[in-house]
Amino acid sequence: MAAVSSAGSVREALASAVDALGAAGVVDPRLDAELLLAEAAGWKRAWLAAEPEAGVPAGAARRFGEMVRRRLRREPVAYILGRKGFRHLELEVDRRVLVPRPETELLVEVALELSPRRVLDMGTGSGAVALAIADELPGCELLATDTSAAALDVAYANAERLGLVERVEFWKAMLPPEPPRLDLIVANLPYVAESEWESLAPEVTEWEPREALLAGPDGLDVLRAAIPAAATVAPALALEVGAGQAPAVSELLFEAGFGQVETRADLAGIPRVVMGRR
Repeated sequence: MAAVSSAGSVREALASAVDALGAAGVVDPRLDAELLLAEAAGWKRAWLAAEPEAGVPAGAARRFGEMVRRRLRREPVAYILGRKGFRHLELEVDRRVLVPRPETELLVEVALELSPRRVLDMGTGSGAVALAIADELPGCELLATDTSAAALDVAYANAERLGLVERVEFWKAMLPPEPPRLDLIVANLPYVAESEWESLAPEVTEWEPREALLAGPDGLDVLRAAIPAAATVAPALALEVGAGQAPAVSELLFEAGFGQVETRADLAGIPRVVMGRR
């Protein structure tokens, strides 16, 4: 697969990128460099490891160099590639939506456990949760809402590309104007406290949509508004929350009439989803 005209070997290209990215404070420079080089050259990541002395074609080297420069500015890899894996799906993403994160998959797992017939994904963003549930629960009807028209454009495009557009109804709102009877609401709403903002990584503060993250002094402003509204239309509500927020959100659920409240921890052991049921 080596080209006649090349710009150094795979090993050399990766080593240079890893050094630069590491110096810039990127958390996992080797992984990022491999993902970017594989994309630039049209190769599989496994091939890079198998053929470290292969030459990188000049065109691929130029593309790789530009991608690395973007990453040095701390632009998330998902935005550079234009896509991010979530569950069994590959979603197109850009700066209009948050990068889907592994901990958010807990919301999908809750839905799979409950096997609801009709689910609302509140604050759908890229459509990750709604589309994953639609993909894994074929008999389930999905509604997806967001207050951002730009985010809904991304979610709808993902639904079309994945062949799930007939399974999900999209609304620009927190709740549809006349919500149908729902079995479950899942939501990854803004929960970052203003005091935490400066401590977050540049990938978040400089690139991801601020309005999808910040939620007042303690990070609970949006949830305080959403929980009572959700309680009027669904018997079960599952919410992603920030570290340390589970007790306060549990109390909000109790106050809204959810008699059974439980938490689910993410892979780091942080209580990440709080679920209320009547």
